[in-house]
Amino acid sequence: MLIVEDDEAIAKVVSLLLRQRGLDVVWVPSGEDGVAELDKRPFDIVISDIRLPGMDGLVLLDHLRSRQPEVPVVLVTAHGSVALAVDAMKRGATDFVQKPFDKDELVFVVEKALAGSRQERVAVPPPDLGAAAHGMIGQSGALTEVFATIRKVAPTTATVLVRGETGTGKELVARALHDGSPRKSEPFVRMHCAALPETLLESELFGYEKGAFTGASQRKPGRVELAHKGTLFLDEIGDISPAVQVKLLRVLQEREFERIGGTQTVRVDVRFIAATHRDLEAMVTQGTFREDLFYRLAVVPLFVPPLRERGEDIARLTRHFVAAFAADGAITIEDFAVDLMAAQTWPGNVRQLQNFVERLVVLAEGNVVRRTDVERELTRGMTSGRPPAMSPGMTADRSLEAQRREIEKEAVVRALKQAGNNRTRAARLLEVSRRTLYNKLREYGLED
Repeated sequence: MLIVEDDEAIAKVVSLLLRQRGLDVVWVPSGEDGVAELDKRPFDIVISDIRLPGMDGLVLLDHLRSRQPEVPVVLVTAHGSVALAVDAMKRGATDFVQKPFDKDELVFVVEKALAGSRQERVAVPPPDLGAAAHGMIGQSGALTEVFATIRKVAPTTATVLVRGETGTGKELVARALHDGSPRKSEPFVRMHCAALPETLLESELFGYEKGAFTGASQRKPGRVELAHKGTLFLDEIGDISPAVQVKLLRVLQEREFERIGGTQTVRVDVRFIAATHRDLEAMVTQGTFREDLFYRLAVVPLFVPPLRERGEDIARLTRHFVAAFAADGAITIEDFAVDLMAAQTWPGNVRQLQNFVERLVVLAEGNVVRRTDVERELTRGMTSGRPPAMSPGMTADRSLEAQRREIEKEAVVRALKQAGNNRTRAARLLEVSRRTLYNKLREYGLED
């Protein structure tokens, strides 16, 4: 974690608080120092004051978004207002906290941001989108239909329900709908509904008044309010509780709500886009999802096809991700390797393919990713906990425990080397938690 805060006393309190939660913390007093640290090493999250000497927190946010868009950024301010929060969210902030902050609230915001970052990694934008829709790469018939629907629906205010398996790119569709609409200059606010318990989800959606509950030291606007005049993207909408469903239905119908602990009705102008991988029709039948809410959300249903139904796009995606991760063009991939990638089923869809290619690029021995590199990584089977299907004739020999341990140890050693011994980065490369990595280091005698 990187903390950018010019008040040393506050920085020490925050650092101690978060170190007690097991986080490695680096503190710097200025935006310029923050940029220098970000250029030297990777971070999992950044917390920055907005008011800083020299480069302020919003400029630092812009710098980080242009270089490391997947890193969540939490902004802290003593000058909190809805207008400032909206500006921060428009520019890509994950969340914001107002001074004087409640310690429990700060820890919750940080843990929520980290959880959201783990569950939904931001796709690396291509150098030139061309005809692609906001990072969605491909020319298959299935994807062409998606592009056509986006072009028709984006200019309207219709509520859209994006359906599709995990990892297919539902958020990219939502962003394309927003950016193709008259609201594109207004905020695009994202809410991951599965990441929070019911009570916290409600406060995140609708906000709260000062004194609404323990720790509510100031009024805080919710995501619905922050999205005023823009778009609110509700990811994993199938995971919200019946109680939250009722309140959300009212917002969809009336475009109004009350903050938690408040009596004043807040009216908003928001376009709603929801996404889910769940079977909402079955949930309606089972009584776990409101039928009236389902029809309010599914004004325009849009299905994003799984990667196995757009196999002709795998080669194009593979080359695109290689170019994106090897930004200096120093690494390429041979045709035989691409052919092997295209032969896999990729049950985790585009996200799984993206993570797999990143590992190929980082662990590549030379300046060309070869078929043997792909075979090695497929054999290791460490992509999102479930390997892609092997192509016919390939053997893994994974039934031999000694070979498995040898390969696993080698993978850990190489990841640490590539990550400059940064264990957080190494765990990300291996697609495992930091705790799992620490356990492996102890198991193989690599702790130091």
